[in-house]
Amino acid sequence: MPRAGTTPPAEASWRFDAIGTPWEIVTPEPLGDDSRRAVTVVIEAFDAAWSRFRPDSVVTALARTGGRAPAPADAEEMLDAFAALSTATQGAVNPLIGGSLERLGYDASYSFTPHDPVAAPPDWTAALTWGGGVLALDRPATIDVGALGKGRLVDLVAAVVAGATGGDIVVDAGGDLAVRGSSQRIGLEHPFDPGRAIGVWEVTDAALCASAVNRRTWGGGLHHVLDARTGLPVRTIAATWAVAPTAMIADATATALFFDGGPRLAFEWGVEWVRMTTDGRVDWSPGCRADLFTGPASVGR
Repeated sequence: MPRAGTTPPAEASWRFDAIGTPWEIVTPEPLGDDSRRAVTVVIEAFDAAWSRFRPDSVVTALARTGGRAPAPADAEEMLDAFAALSTATQGAVNPLIGGSLERLGYDASYSFTPHDPVAAPPDWTAALTWGGGVLALDRPATIDVGALGKGRLVDLVAAVVAGATGGDIVVDAGGDLAVRGSSQRIGLEHPFDPGRAIGVWEVTDAALCASAVNRRTWGGGLHHVLDARTGLPVRTIAATWAVAPTAMIADATATALFFDGGPRLAFEWGVEWVRMTTDGRVDWSPGCRADLFTGPASVGR
């Protein structure tokens, strides 16, 4: 995700790979074995529920046959947020986008062999239901929670780490990060030149999440940020950044900002944001505290 890095507040750093992205957890003292195991358990449980890339996950089983399954513990909170995203973006964000991503080649085998695009089912809130401890699909379909799922997992990991240390921490999952305690200055990576930043954002006891079209790309200009209504990659926005109290809300807002309706949703949620268009213009939310190195195309658009 677009960033230029963080300034660690403490001395101990634990780096590892999980859910297809590099992680770094910075703490005042090295995490003990029990705490590391607890982090690993949280990540494994989330992956076993929501990963469309593993054959034994809950969403993979539903993709094969539809039907009912025990709902993961965070299903209600995540899918309620998806419903708000879908409404705000007039259907551009949709958790049944997984089939569209697979059609373009971003599938469980990482074939990256594209076929004709397909839109996600527009009636997703009828097809996919949740509540009462049950997650259900009335037809086979592929759930993809990428619009906010990594942020949710960052929150879960941060809660484990904060409980184990009680001090300043940073949990960074490939640019989606939570800061607890002392402030961190985080660079906003230019989406067209990873060696440059378009600004710096000081984050205190909050989360910053980012999304960009230069990440997870493959042939023919394809990338992972799709408009669910068409099944095609977005072309107008290049990168987004959002700061919110939780990483899930920051991640969800960063996704919404690729579409009309995203800024209004950010305002309703009280989220600050910055975004860059594919022609290099930058705009941001009113009152945004990011220190940007360029002027806006418009403010609060």
